Amino acid sequence: MPAAEPKPSFVLRLFAEHRTALQSFFLRRVRTKADAADLAQEVYVRMLRISDPAAIRNPVSYLYTVAHNLVKENAVLDRRQASGVDVDDLSAQEQMQTLPAFDGEVDASLRAARLGVVLQQLRPKCRAAVELRFTHDLSFREIAQHLGVSPQMAKKYVAQALGHCRRRMARMG
Repeated sequence: MPAAEPKPSFVLRLFAEHRTALQSFFLRRVRTKADAADLAQEVYVRMLRISDPAAIRNPVSYLYTVAHNLVKENAVLDRRQASGVDVDDLSAQEQMQTLPAFDGEVDASLRAARLGVVLQQLRPKCRAAVELRFTHDLSFREIAQHLGVSPQMAKKYVAQALGHCRRRMARMG
């Protein structure tokens, strides 16, 4: 990198050259295109925060180090949010029965369409667990039998799916 090159143009060039590969890197690790794009954007933002980009010996390696750390952070956040929901708690069950609040201008059909998009981003077993729980009103034991997993795993699938849905619906506004 030339020493006189301003930081934003350096980062912009680096990001432009590696954006597609970076999104593929994330997609292999997080499984949803929307999250992969969000994480790639976060790499860009973090690279812009570097005070002295000239000190980076290998910018591409540094870029992927930042990306790798983001994958770890995302996994920790997902685990925390999934484990933070006690699906047996009565108040949690009441919250699960309602959609996240939206302002009055967004109609129910738009919310349903958005939720459908978000549900399609889930892994198949998570999506199936949510559908069986809320569409067919099955117990976790019944869901577990249907999916061939333990009841605890069925609860975990539902908790993970709910955490994902809440995050994605909140981002969609």
